[in-house]
Amino acid sequence: MEQVVVGRIVRPHGLRGEVVVEVRTDDPETRFQPGVEYRTKNGPMRAATVRWHQGRPMIGFEGVTDRNGSEALRGIVLSVEIGEGELEPEDDDEFHDALLIGLTVVDRDAGEVGPVARIDHGAAYETLVVKRKGRTPALIPFVNDMVDEVDLEAGTIKVDLPPGLLDL
Repeated sequence: MEQVVVGRIVRPHGLRGEVVVEVRTDDPETRFQPGVEYRTKNGPMRAATVRWHQGRPMIGFEGVTDRNGSEALRGIVLSVEIGEGELEPEDDDEFHDALLIGLTVVDRDAGEVGPVARIDHGAAYETLVVKRKGRTPALIPFVNDMVDEVDLEAGTIKVDLPPGLLDL
């Protein structure tokens, strides 16, 4: 079993403990339903209610009954456990975070940059956070203009970075 991120709690909604969730999955109807258990840094959380508003799920979690309780959940990342077969993306240009974490980033000019530590999800694109020995992590946008190839068998992500990106 593998854990994949499916959402992040953005903010409370209303007075009864519901929260607004930023979707980070391509299958939100399946991932956000009453009864689904999420893994979080604070331990497991189970959805009691789910309703949709403006394309985002609003979730009420078991044990969270007021705004104070939901305010404490702000920023928590929600993950679910999935089977190995579910990690295979439908499109060749799509990759689940779990497949990318640990791959070595190799730049055409600079050579080996380091392993992917995590993926940050932004509004426009994802960012590879790459560990570097003795230096701050490199932040590399995961966009077609910079990523040449993801080779899962070789364990590498080949990139062509603009000059100076690794110096930021």
